[in-house]
Amino acid sequence: MGFSPSWLGRIIGATLALVILSGCAGPALEDYQGRTPELVPSRFFEGELVARGVVKDWSGEVIRSFDADITATWDENGVGTLDEVFRFNDGERQTRTWTLTPEDGGYHATAGDVVEPGHMRWAGNAINLEYVLRLDYGDDTLDVRMDDWMYLVTPDTLINQTTMSKWGVEVGELVLVIQKKDGPGNR
Repeated sequence: MGFSPSWLGRIIGATLALVILSGCAGPALEDYQGRTPELVPSRFFEGELVARGVVKDWSGEVIRSFDADITATWDENGVGTLDEVFRFNDGERQTRTWTLTPEDGGYHATAGDVVEPGHMRWAGNAINLEYVLRLDYGDDTLDVRMDDWMYLVTPDTLINQTTMSKWGVEVGELVLVIQKKDGPGNR
């Protein structure tokens, strides 16, 4: 029995579908379980932090750079507040205040320009947080899905990579390093 062209076409189609679907699969948070240094949000995001990073467009080209100051505090109920001040190389200044409320083994994450709050989860040395952020876009606004992955690489240094998408299509990326202000890299 030979291969008919229609049967071969189905095999090729199924194989392509599997390749495409496997390309859409990202890392699982559980993959980082047991990795060190251990990242506990309430320990790392405490006190004064600084950040430096870049914004990339859909093609991977760096279109902006920035630095930021972050002040992080926690109350007696375990609710965290992250006050962020961003300064972009084009002169724009943005502020954002995150509220992290304990929920289901993680944190419910909200901010003024976050139109779909996220749920922050962590394992080992990694944090994942997905949310929808409203961005200024010309004379209008644009709601963009943010998929944050944060990795603690030393007790004082965290690398954050965020994929930005609209309607399931990647439209940009944010890459930054966050360090404790009194950490070795900032003395």
